[in-house]
Parts: sequence; C-alpha cells; structure tokens
Amino acid sequence: MPKVITPDELPKWVPGKLLTSSASLGWKDVAQRSYLYKGQEVPIPPLDHFMIVRYRNGHTPMYRQLEDSKGTRTTCVPGDISLLTNAQNSHWHWTQDIEVAHVYLSNALMSRVACDVLDRSVEDVRLHDVLQLQDPVLNAITDAINTEVHTNGVGGALYVEALGMQMAVHLLRRYASVTFRDPADVGGLTPCQKRRLGDYIESHLHSSIRLEDLAQEVGLGVWTFSRKFKESFASSPHAFVTEQRVQKARTLLAEGRLAIKEVAYMCGFSDQAHLTRVMRLRLGTTPGQLKGSCAER
Repeated sequence: MPKVITPDELPKWVPGKLLTSSASLGWKDVAQRSYLYKGQEVPIPPLDHFMIVRYRNGHTPMYRQLEDSKGTRTTCVPGDISLLTNAQNSHWHWTQDIEVAHVYLSNALMSRVACDVLDRSVEDVRLHDVLQLQDPVLNAITDAINTEVHTNGVGGALYVEALGMQMAVHLLRRYASVTFRDPADVGGLTPCQKRRLGDYIESHLHSSIRLEDLAQEVGLGVWTFSRKFKESFASSPHAFVTEQRVQKARTLLAEGRLAIKEVAYMCGFSDQAHLTRVMRLRLGTTPGQLKGSCAER
C-alpha cells in the first residue's frame, strides 16, 4: 500500500460508479464526490484529507476497523454519517448496495481553523473514530456542498470555502482532538514571520493580496493573524499593504521612467484614478504632481 493517497486515488482502492465530482470546479481545500457502491470488503490506505461520508440511499450492515484498534459494527442507513480522520489506515466491509456522498477537507484547512478558533499553534488534528452518527448540522452542510456540485452557482468556490470552514469548526467542537505545538503564545509576529510577510507583499504588490493569503503565508488563522499583525505593525493588514503600494508608486514615479497608468498597474491599483485618489488622501499630492516635480529637477 502507498503511504498516503489523495481523494482522486480512492477509486483505485474502493471501486464504484462515480455520480458527482467537484474536481473541475476550482474549489480549494474542500472536495466532493458521490458514488454508487456494490457490497464489498476493502482496505483503504491513509488519505491526505479528512473524509466525511454521508449515506444517501440503501441500508447495509457495516464493519470498519482502523489500525491498531478494535473493529466497529453497525447498520448504516440514509441520513447517517461516518467520519474518517486523515492519515489513517482503515478496513471497511459492507454487504448491500449503497449510495454515498464524500466531502473531503484538507489538513491545511482543519489546522488553520483550529489555530484560528483556539488561538494556539496546532501540531495535529484528529477526528474521533465514529462510524455512525446522526447530526443535522453536518447533514445540512454536506447537502449544501453536494448541491453546489450540481448548480455551480456564482461565487461557488467562495461559498464552498465558507461551508468548509463551518464544517471544520463544527467537527472541532464535537468530533476532534487537537495536539498543540507549543504553549499558548502572546504578542506579535516573530521576526521570521515579519520577514516572510514583507517578502510576500513586495513580490505581490501588482496583484490582489487577500487577508487569507497573508495568514496562510505564516501559518496562522485569520483572526489570530490579524491580532498579531496589528500588534507588530500598529496597523491593520489592509492599511499596511496600501501604504506599501503607495510608497512603491512614489518611488517609481520619482524615477520617471514609467507612465502613471503603468505605475498604477505595477503597484496593484485598479487604475490611474484609483492611484490618484489614494495618493491625494495619504500624501496630499497626486501622481501627476509627483512625476512633474521630478521632471523639473
């Protein structure tokens, strides 16, 4: 067996008819697939994602054994959910045909949410060994994700990301254990984190910089990152990035080699008018005045 497999590789180990898949929808950290399975007995290598199994059609006796643990027997029916933590060998046996929907959450998402919610550096997140549960909240979230595969509506990736975070929080509150990396820390960002952020912002000034991207760059949840950032820089991330854009634009305008609209683009402003508004507000002058004063020297 391979050490760890991806959800894409799962059909190699658990053959079935694929009914739906989110593979082509551009989702991040959340994936969905639904299958029609015949009764079978299968060993499954460790997955690199957390797996939530929603039983949709069919009743079947179900047996599952995780590595180094006793097996569990039950009967799974529509509306039941099974949980499988990441990086865990498992052995499954069922006898009847069933239709199931899988939702996969990445370890990165679970760790970020755990860090954010608990305000601690997280070493590991593990789901409890639960073969059968009834949970209206998990049912509602999995159904919403499953529906999105069919509809693929406007803002679908963002919508599913929010659903994935909601699911992660619920799992952490009721069905997970967390190992912390070190004692609860206080204060701002470390010097290493500040350097990484500075390099990241400098190299991405020309593009959109999301709060989530900055937090992920230093391995923190959004809420924890925002608090630590403000303590370190006495500024919100948005205000800080805007200031870096303005100063970069000021430098480029002083060099006088580029047109104002080119400077605006290179510094991440939507257009020349946007650059002008922000510069007038922050510096009390305009790009044209800066460029003109430099040309007169």
